Amino acid sequence: MSKPRWDDLAPRLISAVAMIAIGATAVWLGGIWFHLLIAVICGGMVWELVHLCDRGRVRSRNILAAAAFVVALVAIELPPAFALPLLMLPSMLGFSRMEQGGVTYAVFTALILLAGYAMMDLRDAFGLVWMLWLMVVVVVTDVAGYFAGRTFGGPKFWPRVSPSKTWSGTVAGWIGAAVVGLVFAGLTQAGMGLIGVSIAVSMASQIGDIAESAIKRRAGVKDSSNLLPGHGGLLDRFDGMLGAAVFIVIAAQVTGFPGAL
Repeated sequence: MSKPRWDDLAPRLISAVAMIAIGATAVWLGGIWFHLLIAVICGGMVWELVHLCDRGRVRSRNILAAAAFVVALVAIELPPAFALPLLMLPSMLGFSRMEQGGVTYAVFTALILLAGYAMMDLRDAFGLVWMLWLMVVVVVTDVAGYFAGRTFGGPKFWPRVSPSKTWSGTVAGWIGAAVVGLVFAGLTQAGMGLIGVSIAVSMASQIGDIAESAIKRRAGVKDSSNLLPGHGGLLDRFDGMLGAAVFIVIAAQVTGFPGAL
C-alpha cells in the first residue's frame, strides 16, 4: 500500500509550532538566550553528525557535541580573529577520535559552528529584523517547496540523493524567498537588491538540505535522528539554516550585506 501523501503533516505541524515558539522567543530576547539556543543546536547537530559518519564512536559523539556547544557559546564573546581558530577546534578534535568519515565530519562541523557564529553575530550586530528575515526566508523556502512538491510533483531534482525533492518544489522555494525579500525591502532601507540576496539565500539553504541528504544516503538512514517528530533530527530541520547562514558570511563580504544592497 502506498504511503498517503499528507500522512506526516500533523506531526510536522505540531513540531514546527513548538520549534517556532521556542525559536521566536529566543530570537526576540536575543543576547545569552539566543546564544544558548544556537549553542544547543550546534552541539546537537554535531552529536548527530558523528553518528552518521561513524556509528561506533558513541563516547566520542558526546565529547565532540559538548565541545561544539562550549565553543559556540564562547566564540561569540571573542574578537573574530580569536573566535575563528576556536570554531575550528572541534573539527580538529574529531580527526583524532573517529575511525571513518573524519573528513566529512570535520568539514560539516566547521560549517555548523561557522553558521552558528554567523547567526549569533547577525542578531547581535544588526538586530531582530534581520534575524527574522533570515529565518523567514529559510522557513518559506522549506514550506513552499514541501507543498508545491507534494501538490504538483513533476521531475525530481536529484533522485539519487534526495528522491522526494522536485523541481517544482525547488522553484517554489525561490519564488517564496523573492516575496519575502520584497516584503522586507519595503520594511527596511535595504532596497530591491534584497530580493536577489533572498533568492540566493534560498538556494544556499537548499544546498545545505541536499548536502545533508547525501550524508544520510551514505549512512543508509532516512533521518539524522528521531529528536523532532515529523522532522527527524536537528540536522534534518536546520540543514537549510546551516547553508543559509554560511552563505550570509560570504554575502557580507561581497555585497556589504545588510547595509549596502
